[in-house]
Order: sequence, then C-alpha cells, then structure tokens
Amino acid sequence: MANPVRLVDPNSLERNPENPRLIFRGEELDALQDSIGQQGILVPLTVYEHGKKLTILDGERRWRCSLKLGLSAIPVIVQPKPARMQNIMMMFAIHNARRDWDPLPTALKLQELELEFSSRNGRPSTEAELAGLASLSRGEVRRLKKLLSLPESYREELLRELEKPRSQQVLTVDHILEITRGAEALKKRGVLSAAKEDQLRRALVRKVRTGVVNNTVAPRMLARLARAVGRGEVSMQTARTVATRLTKDSKYSIEDAFRQSVEQADFEHGTEQLITRLIARLKEHASRGYPPSAQLTDLLSSLGAELRTLKARTSA
Repeated sequence: MANPVRLVDPNSLERNPENPRLIFRGEELDALQDSIGQQGILVPLTVYEHGKKLTILDGERRWRCSLKLGLSAIPVIVQPKPARMQNIMMMFAIHNARRDWDPLPTALKLQELELEFSSRNGRPSTEAELAGLASLSRGEVRRLKKLLSLPESYREELLRELEKPRSQQVLTVDHILEITRGAEALKKRGVLSAAKEDQLRRALVRKVRTGVVNNTVAPRMLARLARAVGRGEVSMQTARTVATRLTKDSKYSIEDAFRQSVEQADFEHGTEQLITRLIARLKEHASRGYPPSAQLTDLLSSLGAELRTLKARTSA
C-alpha cells in the first residue's frame, strides 16, 4: 500500500545532510518559485522522520521556494528513515534520474559514499561496486574521482564559479580536467617539471577567464605535442620553448603553440597512419583476387597524381 500524502508545515522540514547539491542558483529558484506561486506544489516532497523534524529525501528546491513564499502547508510522502549509506545511495539515484547536480559537489559526496562503504565492509570498494552504489557508469565514477585528485585551490575556485549564475560562469570542470590532462602529458614526457606543470595549468586557467582559451578541446593539443615528442617528431627544446611561452605570454594561445611546434608533424603522422592502412587494404584486395572497379581505378589514378605532385615538391 502506497504511503499517503500528508500536508505539513515547511518549517518542520530540514535539508538532507547527504544531499550533494551545494549550489542553488537564484534564477532557477526564481522560476520554480513563480511556478509554485501560480500552481502550488504538484509533486509531493519525499521525506523521512528524524526526531521532531522531517528530513528531505527529494524536493529541497521545492521546500526552499515554499519557505520564501510563506506557505503554511506543503504535501509530503513520509518514507522509513534510511541508514546513512542507503541515504547517500538514494541521493545518487535521484541524481541519476535528474542529471542536474554539479560535478564537483557530486564528486565530494561520492568520496563520502566510498568511505562509508569501506567503513561498513572493511575494504575499499571496487570501481564497479562504487558505480553500482551511486547509480553511475564506471566512466562517470572515474571522471568524478579525477576531480577529487585536483589540488584544493582548483576545487575551491570551481565551487566559487558554481555560485555564479550560469550565464556568468566561464570556468568549467571540463576546462580544468582537460587542462590538467594536457599539462600532465607534458610532465610525463619530461617537457615540464612538477612545478612548471602547475605554473602552466594556472596560466591556462587564467587564459580561460580572458578568452584566450575559449573551448575545452584546445588543451588536448598539449597531449598531441607530448606524443610527438615521444615519437621524436618534435624536439624537447621546441616543446619546452612553446610550453614556457604558454606560461609567460598572456596572449599566446594553445593553437599558436601547436602551429609552431607539432602541427606539421602531427598532420604527417596522421597521414602516415592512413597510408599504412591503405597499403594493407590494397594488399588484401589483391590477395582476394578482386578485379578493381572503374571507380577504384579512377581513385587510384588520382592518388598516383597526388603522390607524384608531392614527390616533385619534396625534390624541388
């Protein structure tokens, strides 16, 4: 039998301490408040009894709006009080349905769920177990745990950014993660020391704020530079020169650094891979004894003409 809906004083409710939602944006609450003011609360809040208070499982934004509107009664459905681990799991299940939590607060709560699991079971959770507990994919768990590995200063900066209205936010979690991956790739290749890695990361964060870095894809070029250094296509000195300029020159973009270091080598490496696959494909075509079609013959003729042109440019 379903739990009946009760009407209760919103002042008798309290927020759930396990709710990962830390940011409640004013413009979103205003829109919800207007809707509740006109139509009332259409979907009851889900709560559990905790002493003389009712603790919210689902519906904190509706509750906050009801307080602002001065409502005397709101509809709730009372559920049995969950254990702490179950409470956190329920919060994540709600998140999985709504997809409206910010990544960093979610990561912090995921860490608490992981610690609670370890406390109860005497061992760390596996990635698969943690994903199941949080109703997340394993890829999402890895992404959130990567956020937790960021220095505290970056996490604090992201939280301050999240407190702004969405229209005013510039720096995002994806900016930080992509910049971190790019800088780490250069450090692993020996282009940067640990200290210079952090200097580069901070410089690129500043460039996000000034618009010099205006997307989350550009930092991936740093990993491509690192791979080119590893293949011997770009010298260590060249890589260090552009990395230093990226750190010190506030107008110098990642695209500038890419063009001046790895663009040609990276393009030619991609071309080499395509040609290698094409040669293997043509050999397989011949081994199967297929007669080339007219269209394939024309394309091979065009390819031959391009190769002759390229060879002539090389010889000039």
